[in-house]
Amino acid sequence: TQMSFSTNPSSKGAPSGHTVEISDVRLANGAGFIVAIAGDMMTMPGLPKVPAAERIDIDDDGKITGLF
Repeated sequence: TQMSFSTNPSSKGAPSGHTVEISDVRLANGAGFIVAIAGDMMTMPGLPKVPAAERIDIDDDGKITGLF
């Protein structure tokens, strides 16, 4: 939890003698990470290596391309 290095929310700080239980392992391929999920952790969706905004452009006539 954010309050403890253990997976027990009632153990505050850095308790000793605990085991961290991993509930899931995910591959964040775009970021190049392997993410270990402990308990009921909410995660944000991954982002691509190249943001979609880099494909958006406006030509000399004012036409926007790259949105969809």
